[in-house]
Amino acid sequence: TSDLYSHVAEKWESSALPVLEQYISIPNQSPSFDPEWNNNKLIDNAASLLLEWTLKQDVTGLTAEIVKLPSYTPVIFIEIPGSNTQETILMYGHLDKQPPITEFWEKGLDPYRPVKRDGKLYGRGAADDGYSIFASVLSVEALQKKKLPHSRIIILIEGSEESGSLGLEAYIKKLSSRIGVPSLVVCLDSGCGNYEQLWLTTSLRGNVKTSLRVLVLKEGVHSGAASG
Repeated sequence: TSDLYSHVAEKWESSALPVLEQYISIPNQSPSFDPEWNNNKLIDNAASLLLEWTLKQDVTGLTAEIVKLPSYTPVIFIEIPGSNTQETILMYGHLDKQPPITEFWEKGLDPYRPVKRDGKLYGRGAADDGYSIFASVLSVEALQKKKLPHSRIIILIEGSEESGSLGLEAYIKKLSSRIGVPSLVVCLDSGCGNYEQLWLTTSLRGNVKTSLRVLVLKEGVHSGAASG
C-alpha cells in the first residue's frame, strides 16, 4: 500500500499538479453559465489539455480520445484493457466548472489563478472536478507499476455535469458498445471530511426535474355535484 501511495504521490507532484494548474486557469464554465461555450471553445480547450496529459502517461494499453456530438459538450473517453479479466469498471468525472463568484474568494485567491497555500491548491474546478482524470489514470498506472492485476477500465469525463449532464445519456447510448456492462461505477465527484483517510460515498440524494401543470375550476361548484 505504501509503495502504491508513494508512486501516486510522486507522479501527482511531478506530472499532474502542473497540468491541473493550467486547467484551473481556463474559465471553462458549464453551459448553463456560459451561453457562448460552443463559440469560445473553452470547454474544448480544457478537454484537449486533459487528453494531452492522459496520452503521455505510462499506462499499458491505454487509448483515449475526445468524442463530440452535435450541440453537446465533448467527453473524454479512455479505455484500459484488463490485466487478468474482462470485467469492466467505469470511472466517471467531469471537466466543466461552476461560475467564478470572484467576490467571495479570500484575499490573494482567484478562481482562475492557481495558488498553493498551506499545502493546498486553490482555484476553480480543481476539486470539482478537475482532479478526477488525474486520479483515475494514475491509480491504474500505480497498479501496473507494482504488477498488480486490475479489471478493464473505462474512464468517462463529461463536460456538462454542472448543467445537469444534458448530453450524458446521448453519449452513453453512443458509446454503449464500447463501454460494455460495468460491474462497478466509481464517481470521482463527492466530498471528504478530512485528508487523513479515504472517504467513500455509497449513496447521494439526487434531484428530480418535472413540469407540473395544475388545472383549477373557473367558477365555484357544490362539492356534492362536482366530486366525491
